[in-house]
Amino acid sequence: MNTENLQLYEDQPIRTAWNEEEEEWYFSIVDAVGVLTDQPDARHASTYWAVLKKRLNEEGANQLLTNCKQLKMKAADGKRRLTDVANTEQLLRIIQSIPSKKAEPFKLWLAQVGRERIDETLDPELIAKRLVVTYERKGYTREWINQRLMAISARKELTDEWKDRGVTQGKEYAILTDELTRAWSGMTTRQYKNLKGLKKESLRDNMSTTELVLNMLAETATKEFSETEQPQGFSENISVAKRGGKVAGDARKAIEEGTGKPVITKKNASELNHVVTKMIEASANADESKP
Repeated sequence: MNTENLQLYEDQPIRTAWNEEEEEWYFSIVDAVGVLTDQPDARHASTYWAVLKKRLNEEGANQLLTNCKQLKMKAADGKRRLTDVANTEQLLRIIQSIPSKKAEPFKLWLAQVGRERIDETLDPELIAKRLVVTYERKGYTREWINQRLMAISARKELTDEWKDRGVTQGKEYAILTDELTRAWSGMTTRQYKNLKGLKKESLRDNMSTTELVLNMLAETATKEFSETEQPQGFSENISVAKRGGKVAGDARKAIEEGTGKPVITKKNASELNHVVTKMIEASANADESKP
């Protein structure tokens, strides 16, 4: 079983997949090559890798190239395509053939990524700690981060409940989420994303604290209704999702009536975190100016 993920090296994303059975990370070679050689985009990185692969083959590294796998990973356009991947050992061998000043720091990063995953397998609480650090670096407030972690837990509990009720992961999960979201916000997930100017970004990562809380209420209410009524299959779960969403929808209307302003905002993460980000940048600049 491969769990796909994005790892950041110097704020540049590298697609990865964790193989549970092998307890091994696999890294997108094109992404790694692009970072190490400062390629401007994925197309140039692919071209560099194609030339390097030919040179490695001519140097007799046939075994290395043969052992490298291909996995389907999400590309920039959102489509999943077969991509050359390498485990840590194989990627280290490839790095040796790339003249780059980033080679040594990248090797240290590889070791850190591997160690963190193993540590997190032994102690899942470390995953939450890593998420907190990631969100803090992006400028989110502590209040928002706490709500986001709770929202992740609520979402997991709901999808576990759907699985127990015979709902198929993937398209059916997406449809139920749409019905739930529409019931509390008045929009489908896609419409909500369009309002915030999002494409492939996470909608929850671009919600305000109040939006997060209401979305979590909708998912929690849906889970509670499902546990009580025990609907079976996709069609029976649709009505439950709508009623769970309505609970949060009623709460949203009550808040809007009391405050006189809409709960749902067009603002995305960059706008919601603008003030916090400016404070962090100002603090960093002040530190750099000190002798």
